[in-house]
Amino acid sequence: MGGSTTTRAARCRSLLACIGPGILLAGAAIGVSHLVQATRAGAEFRFGMLGLLVLACVTKYPFLEFGPRYAAATGEDLVEGYRRLGRWAVWTCAVVTLGSMFIIMAAVTAVTAALARFVVNMYLPVQWPPFAWSAGVIGLCLAVLLVGRYRVLERTMKVVMGVLLLSTVAAVIVAATGKGPGVVSEQPIEIPAWWAVANFGFVLAFMGWMPIPIDSAIWNSIWVREHGRACGRPMTLKEALFDYRVGYITAGVVAVLFLALGAMVMFGRGEQLAAGGAGFAQQLITVYGETLGGWSVPLVAVAALTTMFSTTLVVLDAFPRAMHRLVQAVREVPPDESRGRGAYIGWVLAQAGVGWAILSFFGGGLRAMVDLATTLSFLTAPVLAFINYRVITCVHVPEAARPGRGMRSLSVVSIVFLTVFSAAYLVWLFIRQ
Repeated sequence: MGGSTTTRAARCRSLLACIGPGILLAGAAIGVSHLVQATRAGAEFRFGMLGLLVLACVTKYPFLEFGPRYAAATGEDLVEGYRRLGRWAVWTCAVVTLGSMFIIMAAVTAVTAALARFVVNMYLPVQWPPFAWSAGVIGLCLAVLLVGRYRVLERTMKVVMGVLLLSTVAAVIVAATGKGPGVVSEQPIEIPAWWAVANFGFVLAFMGWMPIPIDSAIWNSIWVREHGRACGRPMTLKEALFDYRVGYITAGVVAVLFLALGAMVMFGRGEQLAAGGAGFAQQLITVYGETLGGWSVPLVAVAALTTMFSTTLVVLDAFPRAMHRLVQAVREVPPDESRGRGAYIGWVLAQAGVGWAILSFFGGGLRAMVDLATTLSFLTAPVLAFINYRVITCVHVPEAARPGRGMRSLSVVSIVFLTVFSAAYLVWLFIRQ
């Protein structure tokens, strides 16, 4: 009996030790889509869009899982799988990645910097211009990535995600036990119909980025290999899938929590919601304080700031790793780990510099550029889902590591759904004209 208990304890410690890449994926996922989109969905439709949130998470699950599954089964990252399919697969992902990395970096940095300024100014009257706050956020992220490397990134994210989960859960508990405007109203408040044509654009944007775009499966496959090198041994398939599920479920749960915050704190107030991500996040904090008392402001402020800082940090690591590997695949250069550090640093500095420049000089038009980047990622989701499915079911993957019949069936149904979803978006755009 004692030996069996010891074995189970050792197995549990082994699984906990393997957690890392999935936490990074959750950190990348929990950003504007959660803090802004999920909260806005709750603020405008209360819990009416909860089913859509779950549907988005279920239909994207297989294709994001195929990243760590492929890496653990073959010892390669997903880019190598694309290369084996053909140059068309590599170029598709390269165009999507390059077309969004700088704009997304600027967008997440803008929200993070605005929240950092808001939180600091609650206690210290620091009058820095916006570009200085952005530079400070990027500089802190660069310090973690370039000085600490992958292992420090992973450890930092475990702490950040722990703070995020605790503060967000506490905020939801406070909101559920408090008296929000929707609760104390004498008259029942009519919940708008999310399925109305006028709301279709928001529904598509909400589901398109929930919980994270499919192209981030490449990031997870690369992180699985990085984790293996940092630990001195590759991750097993069981460890990689356990790690991924922890991260993915965490991202989904936090999305539900932020939707609940919007539903319980902001729904029914009758005021215009801020259009920009930074303005909306600050509005959320302010409304929370007005509704439940000033003492609650630091709680939700910490939840919001850690949400966006984790996204900024992970995005600055993920895109450069993916672009370095995609460039190698396009040039048909075999992966060279001994020379990869320099190229990675180059892409990190390029993304940080260009992202900061976009934010500094084109901040007013950032929303239009973000819409363009998210639209590109959204419309290519069915194609990337199909590519990932082809990669994980190819003969190069050991048969024992390929997805089972249930997962393959879910994949096919999800590809059909994503295709119809993209077609509906194009039709909606045409009707709007």
